[in-house]
Amino acid sequence: METTKDCNAAPTVEAGVLTVAGKSYMEDNQGKLVPLELVRPSDKLEDEMVRKIIGFAEDLSAQIARFRGHTITDLGEFDALLQQHYGLTRGGKKGNRTYQSLDRCMKVSVQVADFIDFGPQLQIAKGLIDECLNEWSADSPAEIRAIVTRAFNTDREGQINRSEIFMLLRLEIEDDRWLKAMDAIRDAMRITGSKTYVRFHKRETPDGKWQPISIDLAKVG
Repeated sequence: METTKDCNAAPTVEAGVLTVAGKSYMEDNQGKLVPLELVRPSDKLEDEMVRKIIGFAEDLSAQIARFRGHTITDLGEFDALLQQHYGLTRGGKKGNRTYQSLDRCMKVSVQVADFIDFGPQLQIAKGLIDECLNEWSADSPAEIRAIVTRAFNTDREGQINRSEIFMLLRLEIEDDRWLKAMDAIRDAMRITGSKTYVRFHKRETPDGKWQPISIDLAKVG
């Protein structure tokens, strides 16, 4: 027997089991309430396991969020003290900075990564580059053609391959059209936002190798 979930019944919920009018149910993927005795034991066990793991995951996620908030606050307050003391801010234009313990065995690094998008000038650059490659024909190195192909191929989200675009900018080619294309690429770049990354490292001795303190679940262990 199945019944449709009644939102007005104010059921009590415990570990995925809803009690309505003294009877126990579990909700299926269609929003229907299935009497508990009709739920397969393996499905109920799997449901309990997933809910337990998700509960721990949500708690851990909240702890990490609080930790990140406290860390950013502590670093900001320290920067404010330095600014007050020296009249200067710590770090460069992007705000990248590193803090170390007195024994130089612990460090906290802050890196700010910009999100870059490209304007219509990028298509002008592509046209100029194509002109160069067509004229150079067989004389153009295969490596350059490969970089150009990868640079302007879009990924599944329709995004240009930014790393390959930057590879183009590093190539030393003196052709005037190529140089104009590189200028067009630079003009096309638009910083649309940024994200701050905080990383933690330790080492046994002041001249030892830094070891990251991972807070990435896939990298722990």
